[in-house]
Amino acid sequence: MGAEERERKVYRPLRRAGLEVIPDAVPDGVVPFVGSYGAEDVAGYFSHPYDTPRLVERLNEDWYGLAVSTGLFDHRREFLVMLPQGTRTHAAALRNMHEGPRVMPPALWTRVRLLERWDVMGRGAGSAFLGVRAGHPGFGMMALDGSVYVICSTGERGVDVVAVAHPHRSAEVLGHLEWIAGWDNPYGNPEFRRRIAAWLAGRPYPATAEARPPAVTPGAS
Repeated sequence: MGAEERERKVYRPLRRAGLEVIPDAVPDGVVPFVGSYGAEDVAGYFSHPYDTPRLVERLNEDWYGLAVSTGLFDHRREFLVMLPQGTRTHAAALRNMHEGPRVMPPALWTRVRLLERWDVMGRGAGSAFLGVRAGHPGFGMMALDGSVYVICSTGERGVDVVAVAHPHRSAEVLGHLEWIAGWDNPYGNPEFRRRIAAWLAGRPYPATAEARPPAVTPGAS
């Protein structure tokens, strides 16, 4: 996919939601993926059922409050968002999640800036890259320094948002990454495993947890 197509299909919808993409500006060394975490890693959390009055407004308010309190933004309100390498939507990712990461290329971090006017849980979710539709968001976000990871998932009854502190130091996160990197599965995505293995190899110290499958599955609401 060329730069013009990505600008039209991915960046413009995000900009309408108040997220300005800053291409090719992801800091080195950011943990490539967070798929598991322990209860001790949780730095903040909120959940709203779908029948919550003013759902999108409430989700936006609480997401921003959680982002500020946990340090997701830097001084320019910049942070990272997990976006597909191509134009695969969040809905397509949900449809394919049980078919293995080989089906589509894995997502990557993209640097963004929160603009003055934004609507992450409404227009952002409706962009197809931060959710399924307005009020049904789904995304992963990371502080530029890797100090906090924010995961939003759409469950059967409502929306759950969790902030994970220092995921690069979490025993559960690291153990899960080691499990992925060493997982000898023909249905796994080799590029995804190589990326994780390279990140683990570049760490100054190894994971302290035994390699394991996910201990926590977000979005179980």
